[in-house]
Amino acid sequence: MAEILTKKQRTHQRMLDAASQSFRSKGYAGIGVDGIAKAAGATSGAFYAHFGSKDGAFDAALKTGLHEVIEGIPLYRQKHGQDWVNAFAAYYLGQAHQKDLACGCAMTTLSPEIARASAELHAVYEDKMQIIAGLIADGLANGSKDERLGRAWAMLGALIGGLTLARAVQSPDMANTIAQSSIRTAIDAAGAVAS
Repeated sequence: MAEILTKKQRTHQRMLDAASQSFRSKGYAGIGVDGIAKAAGATSGAFYAHFGSKDGAFDAALKTGLHEVIEGIPLYRQKHGQDWVNAFAAYYLGQAHQKDLACGCAMTTLSPEIARASAELHAVYEDKMQIIAGLIADGLANGSKDERLGRAWAMLGALIGGLTLARAVQSPDMANTIAQSSIRTAIDAAGAVAS
């Protein structure tokens, strides 16, 4: 049975979606409370009632974005079996994902923002990223848990760095070269995949 949301819950979700998309596409400094509220079809007062501050909205958007990855990795493993790393890398560096900043992965769009954020947000980010790396490591074969975890971090570095570079260049041909090279690097870094 579908959950029926209250008006307050629907408003909160609209504002969270607007905050997530705004922070991913414009960066923390590139959007204000009024802009997020307007994108959500809400007032600035409602924004403050739900999040307390711009930092509160960023915290919620970060957690939501990283949780999407936490939910997505097991789905890729289930759907693609031993080909899950290839499928995940191809999606992550695919042209559709390269062009979709607003709905793209929070790992790429929000990581640079965390470098300038509070210690509390650093801790949230680190905890969520450790979960993500652990889920990737669980989907890899051969080597100790620490070795698989190291390969997972290398895979993430290739994906996040590759997507950042592909988005930053103007030439579509160069973006494609970066993406294809980064896909190969991510797959090589992951190594053997668990059955």
